[in-house]
Amino acid sequence: MTDKRSFDAVFIGGGVIGLACAWRAAQAGARVVVLERAEPPAGATNVAAGMLAPVGELTFGERDLLEIAMASGALWADFASEVEAASGESTGYEQCGALHVALDRDEAGELRRRHDLQRELGLEAEWLTPTRCRELEPGLVPNFVGGVLAASEASVDPRALALALAAALREAGGELRTGTEVVDGLWDGERLVGVRTAAGDELRADAVVLCNGAWSGQTAWLPDAARPPVRPVKGETVELRPREGDPAPASRIVASERVYLVPRPDGRLIVGATQEERGFDTVVTAGGVHELLREAYRVLPDIAEMELAGMIAGLRPGSPDNLPIVGRGAVEGLVLATGHFRNGILLAPITAEAVAATLAGTAPPGAMATADPNRSTLVAQRATNDNRLAAHSAGAAR
Repeated sequence: MTDKRSFDAVFIGGGVIGLACAWRAAQAGARVVVLERAEPPAGATNVAAGMLAPVGELTFGERDLLEIAMASGALWADFASEVEAASGESTGYEQCGALHVALDRDEAGELRRRHDLQRELGLEAEWLTPTRCRELEPGLVPNFVGGVLAASEASVDPRALALALAAALREAGGELRTGTEVVDGLWDGERLVGVRTAAGDELRADAVVLCNGAWSGQTAWLPDAARPPVRPVKGETVELRPREGDPAPASRIVASERVYLVPRPDGRLIVGATQEERGFDTVVTAGGVHELLREAYRVLPDIAEMELAGMIAGLRPGSPDNLPIVGRGAVEGLVLATGHFRNGILLAPITAEAVAATLAGTAPPGAMATADPNRSTLVAQRATNDNRLAAHSAGAAR
């Protein structure tokens, strides 16, 4: 009889990252369980717009992140197909392309600089005149300066993806337990050997994978030095729906310097996203919604006739250097998969491969080397907590 309390790996967090990692591990033969205190889609997954746009989102000074993003982006088409085949559910994946437009001369100067960097790095991106941009997207505002087309970029519906991953996980033999909050770790000396839930259940495992996003840095049942330096970054998004009989206002991702609009296959449009350092505040604000709608209208005026279908705020897991934190943690038995900031959906395939490899004792993808939790940029964050870790280990051994 199978022991319902013993696993190869326990995953804490049922967003896209946790579900994808657990699914890949289960495919490799591991006995896994995902513990989620809410119901998927959960956490940042529930708010994410689903842009898969490593070229258009390129930021100066973030070459390491670009390498990870490009490597993961290359996996996405096959990843989506595999999830859909395993689950029988749609993920909403579309290789729709992305058009980044400059609304004035200042924005054009910045977009030109970014396009120069894209070309320098050999990325697929083309500068277009306003006329050419409007041929691709007739709904664009009449007067603007130009744009950059990244034809290979894609999008996915994160909520649909989470549900599909949950189904695929179950098909692979994994478990998903919702309404389950972890309140403590189980220790064998200095080694983490499982977790205890709020209901009092004790689940033992060879590895505990922490993938609870913005909350990972506040995981009270871990010693301070083992908590990743992750902070919550608030973002708000708006969902618009075309009126019956009206066409969708855009067929591609459309973005300006201040807003992005991501189309869904059913005609909906996701507008995002604000960015604020406000702790764990998830209140949708009038100011945030106003900002998003104002900037979206400046790009696609036809949104004024769309139905305001929903508004939501969520928390992204930010790291000190904007790189994800994926790999073995500061205590034995702990694996981290967090800190993805704005890129959790994009980086899900490569993160899942890295975590599955770590659990199997094999080498993760080479691009993920800079995501190592023990990288130099994070060591300083952890150094002040080393003494606390030693004190915790001594207490746990009693």
